[in-house]
Amino acid sequence: MAAGTRYGGPHWRRVVAALANSDARTAYAQIVLGALPADVHTGQKGQRRNRAIDSLLESGLVERDAAGNLVAPETVFRELLARQPRQAQTGVERFMRLGRIERYPANRAERRELLAWIAGNAIRPGEDLSERQVNERLLEYTDDVVLLRRYLVDFGLLERTPSGSSYARPENS
Repeated sequence: MAAGTRYGGPHWRRVVAALANSDARTAYAQIVLGALPADVHTGQKGQRRNRAIDSLLESGLVERDAAGNLVAPETVFRELLARQPRQAQTGVERFMRLGRIERYPANRAERRELLAWIAGNAIRPGEDLSERQVNERLLEYTDDVVLLRRYLVDFGLLERTPSGSSYARPENS
C-alpha cells in the first residue's frame, strides 16, 4: 500500500482524477522519469504546481521517500487491479474477449447460444448475402470465418440459398 496517501492506499477514482489533470499528468511523467522535487514543473508556477503534486500524493501515484524526494511506486496499478477483482462473465460474454470469439463452448446448447447471438448481430433477417459479404461480417468476431460460417450452417442459423450463390438467416432463427 502506498505509504504517503492520506486515504490508506490508491483508489481508482483519485488516480483517474489526478491523471485527467494536465498539470498533474505532466508532473507525474517527470517524477516517473526521476525528476527531483525542485525540477518538477508543470508549465505552471506556485499554487497550481503544488496542487498538481498534492493531487498525485493523495491519489497514491507518488509518495515521498525518506529523503523527501517524490517517487512513483511501482505497485500502484497492481494494487488498484487487486482491489477490483475481475468480474465473472455471464452469457455469451464468457466465450468472447474484446467482442471476438476467444473459444467455442464445448456444451452444445451454449455453443448454439453463442452462434445465435452472433448470427443475430451480424445478419439481419431476410438479408441475402454473398459468401464474401458473410465472411466480411463474421471477420468482426473471429479470424477463422470459415469455421464460424460452417458452425452457423450446421446449427441451422445460416443457410445457403437454393441457388447456392448466397446465404441468408432462416426465418425461424
